[in-house]
Amino acid sequence: MRSLFRPASLFVAGTYLVLSAMPFFPFAFGRPVDHPWGIAGLEGAIWLALWAVFKRPAYFHWLLLPAFLALPVEVYLNVYYNQGISTHHLGIIAETSPRETLEFLGDKVWLLLLLIVGIVAWWAGSWRAAFKTRALDWNDPSRWLAIGLLAAAAGTWTYQQEYGTRTHVASSEIARTGASDEEDDEDESADVASPASSTVAAGASSRHYPALPAWAAVPFDLDRFGKTWPLGIAMRGVDFWKERTYLAELAHKSTLFTFGAVQASAADIPQVVVMVIGESSRYDRWSLNGYARETNPLLKKEKNLVSLSNVVTAVSATRLSVPVLVSRKPATQSLQAGFSEKSFLTAFKEAGFKTWWISNQMSFGQFDTPISVFAKEADVTQFLNLGGFTNNSSVDGILLDPLKTAIADPAKKKLIVLHTLGNHWNYSHRYPKEFDKFQPSLFGIENPAYTDTKLKPQLNNSYDNSILYTDWLLSQVIGTLKTSQQLTSLMYVSDHGQTLYDGSCNLAFHGHNTQYEFHIPALVWYSDLYRTTHPLKVNQLLRNKRAKLATENVFHSLLDMADIRYGTEQLEWSFLSKKFRPHKRYVDSYGWTDYDNATFRGDCREVIDKGKPLVQVK
Repeated sequence: MRSLFRPASLFVAGTYLVLSAMPFFPFAFGRPVDHPWGIAGLEGAIWLALWAVFKRPAYFHWLLLPAFLALPVEVYLNVYYNQGISTHHLGIIAETSPRETLEFLGDKVWLLLLLIVGIVAWWAGSWRAAFKTRALDWNDPSRWLAIGLLAAAAGTWTYQQEYGTRTHVASSEIARTGASDEEDDEDESADVASPASSTVAAGASSRHYPALPAWAAVPFDLDRFGKTWPLGIAMRGVDFWKERTYLAELAHKSTLFTFGAVQASAADIPQVVVMVIGESSRYDRWSLNGYARETNPLLKKEKNLVSLSNVVTAVSATRLSVPVLVSRKPATQSLQAGFSEKSFLTAFKEAGFKTWWISNQMSFGQFDTPISVFAKEADVTQFLNLGGFTNNSSVDGILLDPLKTAIADPAKKKLIVLHTLGNHWNYSHRYPKEFDKFQPSLFGIENPAYTDTKLKPQLNNSYDNSILYTDWLLSQVIGTLKTSQQLTSLMYVSDHGQTLYDGSCNLAFHGHNTQYEFHIPALVWYSDLYRTTHPLKVNQLLRNKRAKLATENVFHSLLDMADIRYGTEQLEWSFLSKKFRPHKRYVDSYGWTDYDNATFRGDCREVIDKGKPLVQVK
């Protein structure tokens, strides 16, 4: 027993204790940790399993090297962004070149190298200590009992994953419980499903064997395992690999696709086209569109700016709406994964443009990978946000310097896509303090809940403040284009809107079927040189500014704005063309509802088809 307190044994045990403490790091800053006792218990079981299988720490210590190397990143993200490593962060690390790393770190690169050397030395030193001491060896016969119990638990868990678990909870209650969580994540409400029976199954078995009784279920949760240290980091690596594989599968659908696009005119003139994709912005909260509050003081001053007053999105979920916006994917296919064609990025590339996708959103995850498939088509792809949606994420101003760098690129023709966080919840995280104009706001409130109706005034004020910041951002982008003195144009379209406890409506956020979420702001700005070069397009733009439009028009109109032609073009979908014709606008409301043949029910303005909605295929 005395040997357990020798320096080598204490060093090894202390090292493992430090690694195990990482999930509880937020406690040091007064922040809560979800299921702390569950995580602690799971970590204890993991250490028990390692010790039982390998007998001594020296034999499993090499497995911990990834956790050691990830430790400084985990600490950094917790301190500055209130979160740990995710698949998104692993994606950024994997896709950041050494040159970009050096540019980001600057003089701090030597500090990083020193830190890495220190971490490796710590890992090697603790491994040496583990080899040196025999006090931590598990030589007792109880080790085989532990191995037997672990094997039984593993077999039982595998069985319950394959054949499910019998519960005594009514299916309606399960559905109700599941629905209560549907708005925990950004777009989860788009795919809520109710179980059909009281048997919960994780696998897709044909059920040759009975489901496991609830009392025999092994309480092992993969998501919770991913939050543990030190082996949980491996689960995040597996998730990252799955996301990369899924992305590759989606991209494979359009591998051989080409548009055969060429630019019809102004081929020798330097040109910059900017496409800004907004987030969660609603039309009627822009003073540019008649809102009483002055939320667009800067954009109102732009003489060559045209606001499109009647644009709708088919679905109020980013991962489903953006693919329709950037490609020819029909609205009625937006609930289906993947698409057989590429986006306007590829068409611009074929026409001789260098392309950029600069994003303040996530690159990987359930709600982001379908968009990343299109983003990867760009010559330059940058994902800048380390903080997620609801943590201390970067505001959209982070996009401006990369924009200026792209404009300064020697390429003659450029398409630059800016994907913003825009007006996504938490609204007070979308703008800096100096834009906290409308009071009282959510600014400074720790972890506000958008489901708390008592916060309705603060919620709405913060939302308007975020629109005010979007106004500033777009004016900065336009100002940057003006100073380039080139043939320039810009299009802005939000992916969907937002419901904000309007009147007696008790709904907020998005994922509902309200007019507030389908009717979105959109605008076009063009330089004086563009107006001189393409007067007919400008005339058609002005003529169609009140036309019935949808995000399906964006692909065709953006290419037409750059005068890019291709064999299968459909100019009747471009609002800059004299061939433009209105089309049916379907939205996701109890099926595919014809937006222009619908009523808007109650203060929520729920979209109800006067006829029979089309059946949806998912």
